[in-house]
Amino acid sequence: MAKEENQESVEEGEISKPLLVSKSGQQSLWVLLLSTAIAVSGSYEFGCSVGYSSPAQKGIMSELGLSIAQYSVFGSILTIGAMVGAIMSGHVADFLGRRGAMGFSDVFCIAGWLAIYFSKDAWLLDLGRLSVGYGIGLLSYVVPVYIAEITPKNLRGGFTTVNQLMICCGASLTFLLGTILTWKALAILGTIPCLVQLVGLFFIPESPRWLAKRNYLEDFESALQSLRGKHADISQEAAEIRDFTESLQLQAEGKLYDLFQRKYAHSVIVGVGLMVFQQFGGVNAICFYASSIFVSSGFSSGSSGTIAMAAIQVPMTTLGVLLMDKTGRRPLLMISAAGTCLGCFLTAMSFIIQDNEKWKELALILALVGILMYTGSFSLGMGGIPWVIMSEIFPINLKGTAGSLVTLINWFGSWVISLAFNFLMKWSSTGTFFIFAGVCGITVLFVAKLVPETKGRTLEEIQSSMNTFSPRGQ
Repeated sequence: MAKEENQESVEEGEISKPLLVSKSGQQSLWVLLLSTAIAVSGSYEFGCSVGYSSPAQKGIMSELGLSIAQYSVFGSILTIGAMVGAIMSGHVADFLGRRGAMGFSDVFCIAGWLAIYFSKDAWLLDLGRLSVGYGIGLLSYVVPVYIAEITPKNLRGGFTTVNQLMICCGASLTFLLGTILTWKALAILGTIPCLVQLVGLFFIPESPRWLAKRNYLEDFESALQSLRGKHADISQEAAEIRDFTESLQLQAEGKLYDLFQRKYAHSVIVGVGLMVFQQFGGVNAICFYASSIFVSSGFSSGSSGTIAMAAIQVPMTTLGVLLMDKTGRRPLLMISAAGTCLGCFLTAMSFIIQDNEKWKELALILALVGILMYTGSFSLGMGGIPWVIMSEIFPINLKGTAGSLVTLINWFGSWVISLAFNFLMKWSSTGTFFIFAGVCGITVLFVAKLVPETKGRTLEEIQSSMNTFSPRGQ
């Protein structure tokens, strides 16, 4: 009996740590790293697209003779395209596969960047921006899902969070390059991550779980074997995925109304709730209007504060990647949300005291510390972890529909906050940041009460426990 238990633990070890044993394990690590690197090229493209409009504004308005209103349309239409892409993202990824969806997205992004490059007037410029937005709307869903579906459970959190790290890198580098390059050169650079991904997709395996869902069983085992190592024993993991997928196939393919069944309520509440709290905590308002926030709080210029924000994002996101599979999702989320709450509170306090001459220097310090604390804390967890959890909690038969809904809500929240922020600041700068602080505070309670810990569990284990449904009929 002891011998059997020992053998069982060895088998589990081979599955949970296939990358840490033998030369074939090392080889599988390279397959996993390559697959992740190709996937997050799409995340880098996401960051480039979001970061483009700020450094390109002066050049585009000058050369094409656009008004502020016309350029505002150009900047905001990216979000409209992303919402359309989000609506279709799950279905495209289910129909074409995860690799096919990424390639499909790349075509729209490349076409969009070329349209921007060749623009002579506003309509082609806007059409290009809309096309890029559609592409990144698809990528924002399919990249974390693909990484979650190919990665072993002991590495899944860290690998999936690289998605957010590359978004930060793309946005920051585009902002910096925009200070020395023309808007046309910057547009051409935007095509590079798409081209890298398009070529790279031919060298990486498809998601084993998608292949199992489509009943491509030989391809499923081949893909899983390549990801786990040539000589790794994949029998237990493959059986678990097959059993779970077969049980789900007894049910009809998930529709939108299926999400509102009681058994999926927990997953939907967690997935939607995290995206709502992520956006309505004010992240896009603070990122898009950081410079004007610093000026409003008393700084003579917002450039130094904006550079400090860019500098803190990447190291804090990297720290989140390193801690993800050590501390777990829940502790990082709660620390991150608490930090954003405190950051907004300090910023609100700076607005309260800025009119008092005696406290003016303190107001400036509070504003700078508050915004940097918010940015660093958000990058640590709230930026990436909601996407990690979204990719983990929905069963494969509902992942497309649920993913589309969750991604759409995220982009819709981004649009609402970006649109409303200037009006809120005109109403009350102090009140605006107190509202954001309140939302961030509620986020801590939401995570503590409803969000499960998914560290160290297979996707099938997570989904079985969250949805009142057992794949083995138990």
